[in-house]
Amino acid sequence: MGRQRHKPEEIVAKLRQVDVLVSQGQSVAEAVRSIGVTEVTYYRWRQEFGGLKIEQVKRLKDLEVENARLRRVVSDPTLDKLILQEAAKGNF
Repeated sequence: MGRQRHKPEEIVAKLRQVDVLVSQGQSVAEAVRSIGVTEVTYYRWRQEFGGLKIEQVKRLKDLEVENARLRRVVSDPTLDKLILQEAAKGNF
């Protein structure tokens, strides 16, 4: 069985679906099985995306991508600077 990547919008929809099924009287385990994920995955998703709406999830993911890009932009020149400093000291 292959591993499937779920989009954040799908995750929020599945979390809502589990909430509906639980409110209708199903146990959490049965509801989680009906959406096709494990309980561990469900609780991990709930911890990350629990009270968010779809728009907020999209914005969160966009910000994470932007943050990673900015970190690379800052870390590359810093690394180059450290390499040049070591070379200038003669510790190569």
